[in-house]
Amino acid sequence: MKSLSIDKTAGVFEIEPLSHPYGFKGGQTTRLWQVLAKLEDRSGNSSVGIGVQNPLWSDQLVASTWTENGANALMYNLTNKALRLIQGKTYDSPIHMVDSILDDVHAYGIKITENKNLLKTFALNALVPVDNAAWLLYAKQNEITSFDDLIPEIYKESLSYKNGKVASIPSVSYTTSETEIDSLAKEGYFVLKIKIGAPGSQQEMLKKDMERMTFVHEKLRSVKTEHSNSGKIRYYPDANGRYESKDTFNRFLDHCKKIGAYDQILVIEEPFLESLKEDVSDIDARLAADESAHTDKDALERMEMGYSAIALKPIAKTLSMTLKIAKSAYDRDVPCLCADLTVNPVLIDWNKSVAARLKPLPGLRVGLLETNGHQNYSNWDTMIGYHPKGTESWNECVNGTFELNEQFYKESGGIFIPSNHYNSLF
Repeated sequence: MKSLSIDKTAGVFEIEPLSHPYGFKGGQTTRLWQVLAKLEDRSGNSSVGIGVQNPLWSDQLVASTWTENGANALMYNLTNKALRLIQGKTYDSPIHMVDSILDDVHAYGIKITENKNLLKTFALNALVPVDNAAWLLYAKQNEITSFDDLIPEIYKESLSYKNGKVASIPSVSYTTSETEIDSLAKEGYFVLKIKIGAPGSQQEMLKKDMERMTFVHEKLRSVKTEHSNSGKIRYYPDANGRYESKDTFNRFLDHCKKIGAYDQILVIEEPFLESLKEDVSDIDARLAADESAHTDKDALERMEMGYSAIALKPIAKTLSMTLKIAKSAYDRDVPCLCADLTVNPVLIDWNKSVAARLKPLPGLRVGLLETNGHQNYSNWDTMIGYHPKGTESWNECVNGTFELNEQFYKESGGIFIPSNHYNSLF
């Protein structure tokens, strides 16, 4: 394989408003920055990579300290720092590129955010458009035209499954209404990501979380599905690291058992503060690490603590780091799923390309792909038009699933085709 050679770089962004505040992690997001990175080589090859920023998800302290726009501006500065670092350089691969610059980008983030404990996920989120552009340029330089051929040999086995369908997982936030929840069930969704970790003190949070689970379960307990082994709809609570102790979290689980919701919980994502490095193997529920698994080393640490699933986020932590995390999990027989960052339609197919190749979680018959952009972006229908393959059948959710036909695999979800809209921003 030829090395990744980069001559010139550039970055731009546009801001997409949300139709309503999206509440999670004790805060909320009202707009999302769509960030583009352009790379060129000396032979005339060029590529544009796309990313979506979410400072609240990647480092709550930065988001609360600098406000929503300020935190986004800081993260965009990290993207530009990365573009300056790689200009005129050559790397063995995009993975080598990310490994080479991550510490420098993170250090720069610590400096400009004035946060000595800045989470590495903040830097990785900023690197997504740069990494995607690097993979696309690398593909051109090596005449690669399919996602399967793009995956380095050492990582192929961990992404060797071939799902015919993946479940589309919508998000139920603090503000999702009763009418919206009813609609999700009627539309055939059978795995719902339920945002817990409500705002307030630990006791206030626990009370609100228990009330929310009761409310959701009362609405959905009788819904049936053919895609789970139990025939029942499945819950996917996500606490975004809000619980400060196992005792408080166990009280939440006890409540789920009391109301009859516990057996329908598929997986619980990131229940604890990242700093709570305790063994969790004594908790019966399947716990997934998400933002705490910044890198493959962090993911390994979480698995050794008893976490029995990993939420992969190629659209938030770079494809390069995701491949390493997926291999680490596969080697230890820990199942993975793909979680969202409220990304645009183009990035959904980057995420879907990974989700399509992951073995289903125990208890399900299909792969898993969280996607909530259609619930949250004001201009979603317009944004579909920015994706060259946005109207293909594999992007149409039918009865809660995306049908992944041979054309999807053949065309790699359309991720190799340039977007006229995003390219025009340069």
